[in-house]
Amino acid sequence: MYDFNFIRPATAEAAIEALNGADDGQFMAGGQTLIPVLKQRLAMPSDVIDLGGIDDLVGIDVDAGTVSVGAMTTHAAVAASAEILSAIPALADLAGTIGDPHVRNRGTMGGSVANNDPAADYPAAVVGLGATIHTNHRAIAADEFFTDIFETCLEDGELLTKITYPIPDKAAYVKFANPASRYAVVGVFVSLSDGEARVAVTGAGPCVFRVAEMERALSADFSAAAIEGITVSDDNLNTDLHASAEYRAHLVGVMAGRAVAKAG
Repeated sequence: MYDFNFIRPATAEAAIEALNGADDGQFMAGGQTLIPVLKQRLAMPSDVIDLGGIDDLVGIDVDAGTVSVGAMTTHAAVAASAEILSAIPALADLAGTIGDPHVRNRGTMGGSVANNDPAADYPAAVVGLGATIHTNHRAIAADEFFTDIFETCLEDGELLTKITYPIPDKAAYVKFANPASRYAVVGVFVSLSDGEARVAVTGAGPCVFRVAEMERALSADFSAAAIEGITVSDDNLNTDLHASAEYRAHLVGVMAGRAVAKAG
């Protein structure tokens, strides 16, 4: 690692003040991405601002029609939450498939969403449920938040504080996981709310995306049979040592069918 100042503020306001006062500051949530990057000397921030001491960023709240999750809430807490298991069991199920126990107990929802790894699981839930991302400045619709690989619409000095999810009528998440990392080679989150279906895909492309043709078919008939034969183009999909773009395109259809069957 390069030398840096380590700051652990107690409030969101103090964290933002520390970031604005740094030459090149960076927020740290659970550290599951940032710490390896620092160890490999791929980043050299002047200040690391640890958000782990901010109690106001932790917590789960369920009210009529909405689940709200604080940005610093861990994957393990989401997976074990009785409130989420009752309201959106698919979200708890997704959280329980992330990484291993160490990652789930250190990694946070806000850190994962803000990092926007192309193979991360939470972006599929955020887009698949039509969630809203809240920051210290504004509320951002899920469809506007993820812009490209490891990129979001967050601006300098903007802190993700919580994510609110509308409670769907039905939802499920299924992924074809890398057996070592448990990242999604392809993961598909489906939901149905008031007759409107959403299908969000992670792992396949540079960032999460929706499949409009599947959504139209499922809005008319929410069944796995309704999307049989619907394919996605492999143009602009990822190719790496784990899977080709062509194979990922095939997996989208397979995982989507399984997710609909699981939700139904």
